[in-house]
Amino acid sequence: MKVHDLKPAEGSTRSRKRVGRGIGGKGGKTAGRGTKGQRARNTVRRGFEGGQMPLKQRVPKLKGFNNPFRVEYQAINLHTLADLAERVDGAITPEVLAEHGLVRKGSFVKILARGEVSSALEVSAHAASRSAVEAIEAAGGSITMITLPFREEGRAGRPAAQGNQFMNR
Repeated sequence: MKVHDLKPAEGSTRSRKRVGRGIGGKGGKTAGRGTKGQRARNTVRRGFEGGQMPLKQRVPKLKGFNNPFRVEYQAINLHTLADLAERVDGAITPEVLAEHGLVRKGSFVKILARGEVSSALEVSAHAASRSAVEAIEAAGGSITMITLPFREEGRAGRPAAQGNQFMNR
């Protein structure tokens, strides 16, 4: 057997339907294109909507969205606090962390539990994981939570409005 002897199995292929060859055949006259209009006379590219802005251009190009109420924390681990405690006298606050280049100035700080603490530390932070609080207190230290400026109590004991003033209409 040679390549030129190969052919598809019997009945597996069919010749394409020839349309538009006169009114005698089944595909005559309008040749399955209906009557009149742009699509009867010539082809229209995929996605064309007659001059209307196509769907692929109407949908937004960027994925997802930005949550206006997201709170971005700078994470500080216990082993970093233990190293810093050797160089600093007194309490460790976000301002002290910023002075030593561990966080950006004015950022919110969260204490995480990677590493160990052997000495008693006085730490102030905006947030902390439960295991980090337990580790600091187990070493004889204390941790103070700083309330976030937009989470302070507002009118009638409810939390104050967050984010953009126009979002709360």
